Amino acid sequence: MINGGVPVAFDVSVLHQIQAELLEEYIAPHSYPWIIGYSGGKDSTLLAQLVFELLMALAPGDRKRPVHILCNDTLVESPILIAYIDRQLSRLSDAAENLHLPITVVKTSPAPDQTFWVNLIGRGYPAPTRSFRWCTDRMKIQPTSEYILSQVASNGEVILLLGVRRAESAARAVTANRHTNAPGSRLNSHDDLKGCKVFRPLLELSNEGVWQLLLQRRPPWGGTHRELVTLYRNAQGGECPMVIDKSQAPSCGTSSSRFGCWTCTVVEKDRSMEGFIDAGFEHLEPLLEFRDWLAVIRNDRSKRMLERRDGRIAIMGDGETTVAGPFTLETRQEILNRLLDTQRQVEVPLIDEREIAIIKTIWAEDAVTEARRLLKQSKVKT
Repeated sequence: MINGGVPVAFDVSVLHQIQAELLEEYIAPHSYPWIIGYSGGKDSTLLAQLVFELLMALAPGDRKRPVHILCNDTLVESPILIAYIDRQLSRLSDAAENLHLPITVVKTSPAPDQTFWVNLIGRGYPAPTRSFRWCTDRMKIQPTSEYILSQVASNGEVILLLGVRRAESAARAVTANRHTNAPGSRLNSHDDLKGCKVFRPLLELSNEGVWQLLLQRRPPWGGTHRELVTLYRNAQGGECPMVIDKSQAPSCGTSSSRFGCWTCTVVEKDRSMEGFIDAGFEHLEPLLEFRDWLAVIRNDRSKRMLERRDGRIAIMGDGETTVAGPFTLETRQEILNRLLDTQRQVEVPLIDEREIAIIKTIWAEDAVTEARRLLKQSKVKT
């Protein structure tokens, strides 16, 4: 439908079923908070809207269960996407306050020493691949997990609401089928987070149903969903969803056109950034060029060390070929210089001074480690 297809008649009974399930779970006889995983995409936006509408329909005295809208910023999101998300989060927060709803809006991000640039430029981790997707855990799973577990510690248990749908993709359908709810419950225990139950109220909703609901219903926080529609059209696809456990990692950096991290080298081509550039955001072209360059130098063994960071040398299955280690210090310096130059070109913040300070500290520590290694070698020889 978003790409010009013929709208399919929406079965309103599906919406009524979703609303009934949300209400039943909200008024259940316990006070465990809800946490809505929000990525800024169509599914999580619809889920947030349905929860807003649910709370608005209840009497103020019945709005007893707190709701957290949790969004994660990897700090290397597409500039177009993160600007939109920040506007949305502000609207959600303001509306919750003005409507006196028990909603808290939260945005998490990676720990300062675990950002994309600190790992890639500081520690020399090669640009991510499908077999070495080091970024997802550090930048997505850990920040959101820490927040969820902090709420578990404060409340004993939490319920995580996700906008996952079977119709979204074959991989999502497999993941959904793998989880079985407890008898008589719509909830299932999270695989990794103790004290976290997962609720997927949109599971049986179709893609067409999501778009029709969004386009036919104005968001309670004001405005329309037209900006979201434009975002999808320009990106020629969809968003990378919120990832909360390792089983969902393949959803991050798939071969389909998804907008997410502009640095993502897991995909062969960044079709979403190409879509944005074709749609009129030509000033972002240096980002695409930088990302493509990262993917190329990742495979240049002259830019990689022989030893891993722990000093070991890894050998491939043939027993002879060595596995390339981190980027050399010279290459890391080259990457930083080129990144700063790209930042000046696009006039968008790409790396902050705190990250640069941590990177240079790691470089200094690596230089000391290397000096000690060379000194030890010289003593052995003599």
